[in-house]
Amino acid sequence: MSRVEHVLVTGGAGFIGSHTVDALLADGARVTVLDDFSNGKRTNLPGAHARLKVVAGDVRDAAAVRSALDGATHVLHLAAQVSVQASVADPVGSCRQNVVGFLTVLEAARAAGVKRVVYASSAAVYGTPRELPLTESSPVAPISPYGLEKSIDDQYGRLYADLFGLAPLGLRYFNVYGPRQDPRSPYAGVISKWAAALAEGAPVRIFGDGKQTRDFVYVGDVAQVNLRALAATATGVCNVGTGTSVTLLELLATLERAAGRVAEQRFEAPAPGDIPDSATSTGRLQAILAPGPFTPLGTGLAALLAGR
Repeated sequence: MSRVEHVLVTGGAGFIGSHTVDALLADGARVTVLDDFSNGKRTNLPGAHARLKVVAGDVRDAAAVRSALDGATHVLHLAAQVSVQASVADPVGSCRQNVVGFLTVLEAARAAGVKRVVYASSAAVYGTPRELPLTESSPVAPISPYGLEKSIDDQYGRLYADLFGLAPLGLRYFNVYGPRQDPRSPYAGVISKWAAALAEGAPVRIFGDGKQTRDFVYVGDVAQVNLRALAATATGVCNVGTGTSVTLLELLATLERAAGRVAEQRFEAPAPGDIPDSATSTGRLQAILAPGPFTPLGTGLAALLAGR
């Protein structure tokens, strides 16, 4: 694996981004964060740090990206509009952020001579799975503008590798959870919303029968995967999950144990477009990045509740 000296992290003040910035600084890297703070928070990042520079800017602004890239040897592109619902409500705006923004970063990296670009793709590219577990060769059939945008990003990544010799790797994250995921945000996952409801003594809302399955991966583990991806040379795409899926009811029971309280359950109609089951194979992840053991769900939920 190559030495990661100076990383530009777009969206570095966000949920996954800020945890990755912490991990990069702990690993000795210099970090420049480019964030428009529409969702990310400055308080998610360390205070004054000799190896951290924070720049307010939009990834759709080519001049801002070029300036932020000054001296960078690697790029981790996490800035995005990450809400499926928002992509349905405003497909054009979502595309501008997720496709035009990504292309702007790729082009700036090419012009600056930065070869290694790691970017956030998504399990949403697969749509409703035809077979499980999902592998990187499973059919891509997005059912939302967001999923389509991430699939287009994957295609641009391949194209820039072929045309310009970039070394991009797209990480198809599954269900990431952990501290700093704002439960009030429309982008928040079920875990942060349920944790907030438990803390408030409010009912937890379960859409459907709760038997849907998902692969939940702790954000600290994702941050370490990001570090390994930056230092590696593999290209293409890679699924990022634990390889173990649980039902939403099993998830809730584990969360209740971590919180030491039982929630009132309120069942509601299934959410439109919600897929019944999701699971991933970690074969390529283990082969090209060899991450360490994943945080057990109960341990990760306890850390979330403790705010660590």
